[in-house]
This record gives sequence, C-alpha cells and structure tokens, in this order.
Amino acid sequence: MDATAGAVWGRVEQQDFRSRVRGTLLGAAVGDALGAPVDGLDMEGIRAAYGAEGVVDLGPAYGRRGAVTHLTQLTLFSVDGLIRAQVRRDTGAWHPPTDLHRAYLRWAATQRDWGPDERRKDDGWLAREEWLYARRDPARALLIGLGDETMGTPEMPKNPGEAGPEAAARSAPFGLLVGWEPQLVAQLSVECAAQTHGHPTAYLAAGAYAVIVHTLARGESLDGAVQRALALLAARPGHQPVSDSLQHALGAVRQGIPTPDRVADLAGDGTADRVVSAAVYCALVGEDVRHGLRLAVNHDGPSAATAALTGGLLGALHGETALPPAWLAELEGRPTILELADDFAMEMTQGPALHGPAGASPAWLARYPRV
Repeated sequence: MDATAGAVWGRVEQQDFRSRVRGTLLGAAVGDALGAPVDGLDMEGIRAAYGAEGVVDLGPAYGRRGAVTHLTQLTLFSVDGLIRAQVRRDTGAWHPPTDLHRAYLRWAATQRDWGPDERRKDDGWLAREEWLYARRDPARALLIGLGDETMGTPEMPKNPGEAGPEAAARSAPFGLLVGWEPQLVAQLSVECAAQTHGHPTAYLAAGAYAVIVHTLARGESLDGAVQRALALLAARPGHQPVSDSLQHALGAVRQGIPTPDRVADLAGDGTADRVVSAAVYCALVGEDVRHGLRLAVNHDGPSAATAALTGGLLGALHGETALPPAWLAELEGRPTILELADDFAMEMTQGPALHGPAGASPAWLARYPRV
C-alpha cells in the first residue's frame, strides 16, 4: 500500500494500523520506563535493590514512577520528523533525513533550554510540550552529534567510533512507514542513525531494527521479520557483527528457559548489534508483553535500551491492547504519546486530505509546519 494514498485504506485496516502505531510507541516507552530505575546496574545490583526476582513493576526514576529517558524523547521526535517530512513533500522538498535532523535538533534544544520558546512558531506542537524539557541522562554521542547544525551522513558520519544502541532505540518509527519498501525503511534509518552514531555496527543495527518493526507492522511474524532483516543486511558492507548477533538471538531461543545470564550474554558489551539481538530474543521468548519486558530489564546490560527496543517489537507485533494497562496508566507523557501516534496514523492514511492539491487544514499545518 502507498503511505500517501489514503484511499486504499479500509476502516479495519486503518484501525489495525493505528493500534500497531500506538502499540509500538507506547511499548517502547513502557519498556524504557521499566528499565530506567536500574539502567547501569548489573543483575547483582538489581537484586540487591528489588529482591530475588529483580524488577517486576514500574519503579521510581527521576522523581516519579513511570518516568522515561532520553530514548523515548528522541523516539517521539523521530515521529514528529517523519510527519513533517510528509507535509513538506507538498513543497517539492523531499529529503526525509534533513527533516529528521531538524527534529533531532529540536530535541537537542529541549536539553539546553528551560522550556519552550514561544518565539519559534515553526517548531510545531511537540516542541512546546513542557514535560519534554527534562534532561534524562542523554548519551554523550547524542549531545555531540546534535551539538551543531552539521548533519552526519553514512559517508561522513558524526561520532564514527560510536557503536552504542541509542540510535537504534529511536528507530522504531521508521518501521511504521508500512507503505514504503523495506530497503527504503532500512536506508532512512541508517542515514538518520549516522547523524549521531557513525560506527557501521550502530547504524546498521538501527536499519535492521527498523526493518523488523516494519515487517511486524505489516502483520508478519517476528521470526520472519528477523529473516527479512538478515536478507537485507547481507548486501551491506560491515554487516557481519549485526547479522551474527541476530543469528545468535535466534539460536538462543532453542537453548531452554530464558535466564538473565542468557540475556546478558546476548547484550554483551552493550553495542547496538548486541542490544538489538537481546531485545529480539526477549520478544521471541516472552510469554506475553509483561514477561518479555521483565526479561529485557533484568540482566547485566543496558536495561532501558534493551527494554525500549523489546517494547517496540512487542507493540508492533500485538498492538496497543496487549500492553499492561497498569503500566500504561503510570507512564510519563502518555497523552502526548497517544496524540502523536494518532497524528502519525492520520498522516499516513489520510495525508492528502490534510495538506494537498485539494486544500490544506490550517490546524494541521500549525501542528506540523512545512518549513
């Protein structure tokens, strides 16, 4: 289906898509919030703080239960950038990586400023959400990569030695471009990851993750989604670490009952390829969303990133209604996430009616300016 041609979407199809969009964004945020209180702790430290079972429920971080980290903040700005790219297409200016870079620069401003600057009318509504103006331990690579106006590219990336998982963890929204071909989804995710994470392991892991989400959002299985990502990776120089990690995750599924040690083995040193593989494993072996997310948090690796990536996969696979309601009720920023998710679904299914040759909605263009 063409993401710009709303006429091909039936009512049931639109409802399913909206549920998967909501599920992906809420799932990633819930995973992030579940892992935030213990991010940086090993399993021994987690058990010392939470008991033998480790984390089983949302805990306090940043002064409240259900708080999210910079990973969720940036994921929301990914969505904002994708909507803006679609709106700007009307002008003939069609270069989504540039629109995503502008969105990420708006996030970077939230890390410097005390609050929204009402003089910047072209920032759109998301940048005026005051709760986003909170510094939640952003990785140094993000602040450096977005510290000036220069946009990194795969040919000239920012932070060429940076292989961390943060770029992958903001890449779920690219997978929600269900009207795009998988290779284009991968390419956009790679190009946007290189704006902050220039090591091939980091940007190829981001591309692979986006393709997995994309395949799930189209209604296919998780195992099939991983196979699709592996097939696309094979043509990319430098893909071997990412491909090997994903194959390792698939193999681990057959090794018996999941344990924190097995998740930790997959997550390894916390590079993007390893963390994505751990998330894939947790999503594959989790009995339900709650179980999968608990597996993703309770191990020696980066809990917030692993669980955010896992939540994005499970949300895309099962949709919004599979997520634990009690966790959603306490999730920081949930109204904003839902509003943004529904705007994304509206843009992708009915965009031409909102801004196109037949006319434009002033309210929509105020939310998502063309400039």
